[in-house]
Amino acid sequence: MHKPAPLSPDAPSAIASPLLTQQWLDLCFLHWSVAPETVAGLLPPGTLPDTHDGTTYVGLVAFRMHRVGWLRLPGVPYLGSFPETNVRLYSVDGHGRRGVVFRSMDAARLIPVAMGRAGFRLPYLWSRMSVRTVGDTVTYTSSRRWPGPRGAYSRIAVRPGERIEEPTELEHFLTARWGMHNTFFGGAAYLPNHHPRWPLHRAELVMCEENLIAAAGLPVPREEPVSVLYSPGVPVRLGRPARPAGIPTP
Repeated sequence: MHKPAPLSPDAPSAIASPLLTQQWLDLCFLHWSVAPETVAGLLPPGTLPDTHDGTTYVGLVAFRMHRVGWLRLPGVPYLGSFPETNVRLYSVDGHGRRGVVFRSMDAARLIPVAMGRAGFRLPYLWSRMSVRTVGDTVTYTSSRRWPGPRGAYSRIAVRPGERIEEPTELEHFLTARWGMHNTFFGGAAYLPNHHPRWPLHRAELVMCEENLIAAAGLPVPREEPVSVLYSPGVPVRLGRPARPAGIPTP
C-alpha cells in the first residue's frame, strides 16, 4: 500500500494522447462533510474514502460541459456541450492515487448520457437542465428524466466573489482531483485527467434546493455546505483507464 499522493494544485503528469478533450465551465462546488464509514461501502473495490483531517466529503458540482471531443478530434459543438451536475465522493486507491467517485451525473444530452453509461459504465442520467447568469448570480437547474428516479432535481444559485489567491489545503483537497475511480468492464480502474491549475473564487450560496444527494444513496444534508466555491473553468484532457487500482489498507 502506498501513502496517498501529496495534495497538489497542479496535475502530476501531462496526457500526451488524450482519450477525450473537453472544457469545464462556470463551475459551482458545494461540499458537505461526512464520516468516512458512512460512504465507504459506496466506493469501487480497491478504494477507500480519502480524508482530510479524518473527514471525507460529499460534493455537489454543477457546471457546463463544453465541446467534448474524442482523441485529437475537434470538440463537438452541440452534442458535446451541455449542463451537468454531479454528486461525487472522494477516494484513494492502493497506489496512493487520489480521485473522485461519481454517484450520479445528470446531463442534458441523451446521446452522451447513453455513451457514458454504455462505454464507461458511469452513472449518467438524462435531465432537463439550464445554467444562466443574471447580473452577478449564476443559477443551475436540473430535473431528471431518465432512468430515474424521475423528479430528482436541483436548483442552485451562487454569487461569485473575488478570486482566491492562496486556496486553503481543504480547497485544494476538494478541487485538485487528477482522476476518477470507477468500475469499468475489466474491474476497478483509474481514469486520469489533466488541466491547468483551477482559478477559484469563494462564493455566496444564494439558493440550494435539491434531492440529488439523497437520490444517490447518501444522507440528506442537514446543515449548510462547509465550502462554496466557483470557477470560470479550465480545458481538460482525460487519459485512458489505468490498471486495477489495488487494495489499500486503512
